[in-house]
Amino acid sequence: MPIPFNGFSRFVYLSSLGVLLTACAATPSPKPTPLPVELPGAFLAATGQQVFAGDTWWQDFQDEELNIFVRNALDYNPGLAQAIAQARIAEAQSRSDRADLFPQVSAGLNSSRQQRQGAPAPGSEGGGQSISNSHSASLDVSWEIDLWGRLSSLSNAGQADFLAASEQLRGMHQSLAADVVSLYLGVVQARAQVDLSESTVEALGEFARQVENRANAGVVSPTDVTLAYANLGSAKAGLEQRRENLARVTRQLETLMGEYPAGQLITTSELPAVPPLPSAGVPAELLARRPDVRSAEWALQAADYRLSAAERSFLPSISLTGSTGSTGSELADLFSSGSFIWTIAGNIVQPIFQGGRLRAQADAAEGQRDEAFYGYVDVALTALSEVETALEVDALLDRRVVESNEAADYAEEAVRVSFNRYMQGIEPFLNVLESYQRALDSRSATITAQYDRLENRIDLHLALGGGFDAVSAFDPSSTGTSAL
Repeated sequence: MPIPFNGFSRFVYLSSLGVLLTACAATPSPKPTPLPVELPGAFLAATGQQVFAGDTWWQDFQDEELNIFVRNALDYNPGLAQAIAQARIAEAQSRSDRADLFPQVSAGLNSSRQQRQGAPAPGSEGGGQSISNSHSASLDVSWEIDLWGRLSSLSNAGQADFLAASEQLRGMHQSLAADVVSLYLGVVQARAQVDLSESTVEALGEFARQVENRANAGVVSPTDVTLAYANLGSAKAGLEQRRENLARVTRQLETLMGEYPAGQLITTSELPAVPPLPSAGVPAELLARRPDVRSAEWALQAADYRLSAAERSFLPSISLTGSTGSTGSELADLFSSGSFIWTIAGNIVQPIFQGGRLRAQADAAEGQRDEAFYGYVDVALTALSEVETALEVDALLDRRVVESNEAADYAEEAVRVSFNRYMQGIEPFLNVLESYQRALDSRSATITAQYDRLENRIDLHLALGGGFDAVSAFDPSSTGTSAL
């Protein structure tokens, strides 16, 4: 049993993410950014026979073993725990950036004791000696007034950075679940391929022994025996190759769940049925739901805020400083009314000449904003393409599974017919070997087609951004007020 990474269980993951988003709960959802293309009212490849998909879409496969594996990955995956820690760092940094909006207050207390040795007085034998004490207390305040909004723009940029990181974390959560489902189905498919190869090796072994018996009786040529055992050897080599693939994907799944890659995970060898096609919604909803699109949109808004701050850096900065304190030879004197002093000062600084630094910084901020915009457009168009492709490919893969299964049935019937005809002496031996190979390839292709369709269904769920309740579960705007 794996050890949780500092308690980063599934509960801790969800609660930690909730705390992170609550810290910026006053921040609204990203402002919709128009794309340079017109969005259709519905996905063009969508059909009318779709069902609502929730966040735990993998449960639609109705495989309890799979559900356990997904929960284990969410409990123990070290990469997810690391991403949570990184999001906490981003949240703390955003709070640190916001501190510049407020006055900075500091207090100080100082005490000293001094001894002075003087020259001897006239007529005295020794020098004079004095000891003095000094105590002081101070309270200092400094504040840059955000008259033009430069500091608030920088603070809002930091919050947008954090929310972009939070969306990346949500996307990693969904990707991890999808990776587990994909690897689990990969293990099941690999085990099914191993079972198919084992049954083929067994059948070819029995066939080779029958051919050998007929050769010993002088009915067939010894060449047939050699070919039969050569074909059996090739089938055994193929079996070992499939076992190698099974071991590889099994260890990958164990590693993803935070377990030691012992390669001892036991699963079924029967792929689950394809669940109902999930509803794709409309393209505009997809852009508001997918974590990578929302993250890119937050990154764009962060760049907008930084551009605004860079433009405001040409304006004067206004700051206030104040100080109050007292001094005395005794601690009690610090609180006497006559010992207090105070100062207050204002400062206005207008940039005049900095060798073009401010203009260069503003130009760089504008370039970063353009980069973020085109990055958002690229992510959004990719998201739309992934959904359209997965929807269209689903129907194609459905037909491929049906046709592959029919081909496998015919190939297996050809094995039976060619074998019987060979035993009657009316079918060439090579036809029998070819029919065995064709049957193996056809049934293997059917298993692969079934896996590919399930894999495409995973891709569709991931392309849709998870379930349709994902946004409400993670949207920090649900608490109301705006801090941006």
